[in-house]
Amino acid sequence: MNATFRQIRLFKALADTGSVSGAARAMHVTQPTASMQLKEISQAIGLPLYDVIGKKVHLTEVGQALALTARSMVFEWESFQQRVDEIKGLSRGKLRVAVVSTAKYFMPKMIGSFCQKYPAIDVALEILNRDGVVQRLQNNLDDLYIMSMPPTTMNLHDELLMPNPIVVIASISDALAAKKKISLTELKNHRFILREPGSGTRMAGDQFFRQKKFKPNIRLELGSNEAVKESVAGGLGIGVISRHALHGMDKEHGVRVIDVVGFPLPSAWHMVNPSHQKLSPVTLAFRKHLQKEIAQL
Repeated sequence: MNATFRQIRLFKALADTGSVSGAARAMHVTQPTASMQLKEISQAIGLPLYDVIGKKVHLTEVGQALALTARSMVFEWESFQQRVDEIKGLSRGKLRVAVVSTAKYFMPKMIGSFCQKYPAIDVALEILNRDGVVQRLQNNLDDLYIMSMPPTTMNLHDELLMPNPIVVIASISDALAAKKKISLTELKNHRFILREPGSGTRMAGDQFFRQKKFKPNIRLELGSNEAVKESVAGGLGIGVISRHALHGMDKEHGVRVIDVVGFPLPSAWHMVNPSHQKLSPVTLAFRKHLQKEIAQL
């Protein structure tokens, strides 16, 4: 099997973008050129690597294996380039980070200070719910992942980053806002507004409710903290969110944290990456930067 490194990178772009046209744009070539090069890779391997269904690329089993190999090869080459840059005294490179949506309240600021320190480094930030970050982790698409409740089925390097307390909020005008030591029993007739199933916040809340044999009366399941806050402020019910979604305060935008027995739940964000993955110099510098920033908070 003979394939050039440029063809390997083109196939990686195909796997990442999901289309031949997207791969062509990523590699700065024309679509006919990309199609010809991809055909040559398939011929060299001797097996079909992908099918096109409804203009979208679907990788075959062999194509998925090649995508993993291509990502590893490109990662190793980029790491080598960064090490060469270090020897030359430069600090350029690429950094890809995927974070869960609740981390967006502090991660952009920390990435901003990192970019100020290393202006020649290009940073790609993906903000998704937990399931989305886990999917990218499984596909090895990024250098570093920030999430709560990392998957236990993967072999990971896992480091605690910072606490992520989960709290209950109510509208400031709700009578619950003035009460102390509210029991779960007192909340059985209240409607709950929760994050969508699969989010780290929802998983932490569901786990606590199961332990206490409490079944919340759910009115809404929403995909963002902002939607939860706005719904609670509008009087639609009480919510369960990260305190960081309130920018670390007890009240914000018509809602406030209420004193429910058992809350805040002791959750945390983790900084993870596959244990077999060697971290690039840029990634190591970013981890060190995060640790320093968190220690100063």
